Amino acid sequence: MAEKDQQVHPLAPANKQPRSDEESAGLQAKELKRKKRIKYAVYIAAFAVFQTAIILVFALTVMRVKNPKVRIGRITIETMETNNTGAAAAASFDLKFIAQVTVKNTNFGHYRFDHSTMSFLYDGVIVGEAIIPKARARARSTKKLDVTVEVNSRALTNTAPLGSELSSNILTLNSQAKLKGKVELMKVIKRNKSPEMNCTLTFNVSTRNLQDLNCK
Repeated sequence: MAEKDQQVHPLAPANKQPRSDEESAGLQAKELKRKKRIKYAVYIAAFAVFQTAIILVFALTVMRVKNPKVRIGRITIETMETNNTGAAAAASFDLKFIAQVTVKNTNFGHYRFDHSTMSFLYDGVIVGEAIIPKARARARSTKKLDVTVEVNSRALTNTAPLGSELSSNILTLNSQAKLKGKVELMKVIKRNKSPEMNCTLTFNVSTRNLQDLNCK
């Protein structure tokens, strides 16, 4: 009996050949490029956030324009005459002093203001005025101006409250002023600003000195 044909079994597929060095190098290069792109994207995002923060801080600090503050900083009395020896209705006063007006500018630009009038009142009646000259308060600084002031009681129609106050060796005056000017930022941006002053001056008649000064 003839031998049975020998069965032929297909050979198992041979193991795949390992990638060549060129293929491995190409994959590594692509991976490096991908990581670099991610790194650059992170850098760009971080820079954008940083730049936005800088612009925000710049807008909230440098570009923000605040109202300067005008105050009376100091009083130097030259002459003071008061009369309360007779009836209260005959009470009077006559003062001459130098008021140091300060204009505090906290902005990052100069503040230029025009001349203005500073009024002094007793019991709501104007008893004297003085001129604050026009000037410039530099950025982040305080401008000081010496203003000569003369006040007296001639405009008072009722001096009874004055007589009562002088009997306590006290004389109280109120000072008011309003400046009009502009804050200039980088010589491009200009903002109108009009700070106001309201000060209360209390003089000690017996010592001929300023006893208290309160401004707001």
